[in-house]
Order: sequence, then structure tokens, then C-alpha cells
Amino acid sequence: MPVKKLKPTSPGRRNMSVADFSGLSKNRPEKSLSKGKKSTSGRNSSGRITIRHRGGGHKRLLRLVDFKRTEKAGVPGKIASLEYDPNRTARIALIHYKDGDKRYMLAPEGLKEGDEVVCAERTKVKLGNRMQMKHIPSGYKIYNVEMSIGHGGSIVRSAGSSATLVGRDTKFAIVEMPSGEMRRIHEECYASIGTVSNSEHSLIRIGKAGRMRWMGRRPQVLGKSMNAVDHPHGGGEGHSPIGLKAPKTPWGKKALGVKTRNKKKQSSKLIIRDRRHKKRRR
Repeated sequence: MPVKKLKPTSPGRRNMSVADFSGLSKNRPEKSLSKGKKSTSGRNSSGRITIRHRGGGHKRLLRLVDFKRTEKAGVPGKIASLEYDPNRTARIALIHYKDGDKRYMLAPEGLKEGDEVVCAERTKVKLGNRMQMKHIPSGYKIYNVEMSIGHGGSIVRSAGSSATLVGRDTKFAIVEMPSGEMRRIHEECYASIGTVSNSEHSLIRIGKAGRMRWMGRRPQVLGKSMNAVDHPHGGGEGHSPIGLKAPKTPWGKKALGVKTRNKKKQSSKLIIRDRRHKKRRR
């Protein structure tokens, strides 16, 4: 779907762009598959802020998206509508199954109303179909990939992203991630055929601070603009340098470039090629 550039009728709308929703359904979301979403404003159950810069924003309706689709294994479904979901960057599709059930799925690029999709252990390699990776030919683009058997799709779900099935190694499928990482995933895990929809999402320009407030994002303040009591970078006359060898978080821990991944993580054994391999060659 194309991106619309707005006319500069005000400074905030100059260079602002929005997504074109012309190809999407104008109907209300399926009532049985949606519910209200409570805004937490970055607070935990005690009412304390645990995530800064969150709060406000437009009210949202939560769509219940089926990331597994294995409950309807072997049952063909017809795409009834393509819809907007405010809770994700991708578009979603409403499926009407032949047994009368209705479900939402992540819509791939190129899917149209009236198309038929199916999820099965082994099925036709077609856009929107979902199957085990051991039956998908090498070289195909996949999305909504399972990391653990039966857990449902957990990676490659954002707008315009796709992974590539490179090959197989004993009981594992070798998948190249959007980041460039190459890793093994069990061949009985499910994946959907195609690329996630709304690939132009990265081209959208917000245009003004107020639009970020509509999204539930509150202003961020630089640490060096604060007082010394409020941040390690604070204090001094005006915008002074931070005065440290390495930048720090408001709580004194090192920030930027610090590795946070646990080296003892079990899934590290399945990584064949690190996502930073291109940087090493330079």
C-alpha cells in the first residue's frame, strides 16, 4: 500500500506522510475476535513507572490474532477482509473457515480478498499458507516463524519483514533472519509463506511531536539537560559534554554498545552465523 505525502498546510504537516488505507476494509472489527485494551502508561501493578516515556494516546481495540493456526489444521479458509490493526505495524486478514469459524491472521504482502488459505502439516506452497518447515522448499520467503514446537509464531512478524529458508541440517531447518543472523530451528516448527504486509511502513514520516503523543509516547529529555542529582550526565553550564568515558543510564549503568544477551542462553547453540558478521568483514 502506498504512502501519502500531505500538503504543507502547517509546519507540522510539512514532510509528514501517512499510510494509504484505501485497500483495507472499512467495516468494524469482528466483535467475537476483539476486546478492549487497557492502557498501563508504563506502570506496573504497584502503580510505579517501570517504562519511561509512556502514557496518553488514542484508545485502541485489541484484535485477537491467531499466530498458531494449527487448531484449524486442514480446514480451508477464505479471506473475507484485510484490516488495519493499531497494535502492530502489519495488516491483518479475517479468515472465514469452511466450518463456520472466524480467525484473524497476519496478512502477507500480495494477499487479496477471496483468496483461499490453509494451515496443515504439509500443504501447497502458496502465499498465506502455513506448514511445517520440513515441507517448505529451500529459498522460499517465510514469516510468523515458530521458535519452539507448538508455541505459535513469535518472530518475523513486523511490517515488511521476511526470513529465508536456506536449507536443512538433520532435524533442523536453517533460516536466515531479517537481521542477517543464520540459525537452526526445529523442522517441525510452523512458518507461513510470504513477506509480512505493509512494507512501506518504514517510509512514513511522523512530522510533529503531537502525532507521537497520539501513539502514547511522552517526551524524552536528554540526561545532560538535567541537574546532576537527576542523571549521571546532568549538571554543568547549559549543554555541557557528559564528562564520562562511556555514557550511562539514569541509574548509573553503562549504556550504548553494552552486550546484554546472556551467554549461557540455550538457543545460542543454534546460531550458525551472528547478525554482526558483515561488520566483521570490513
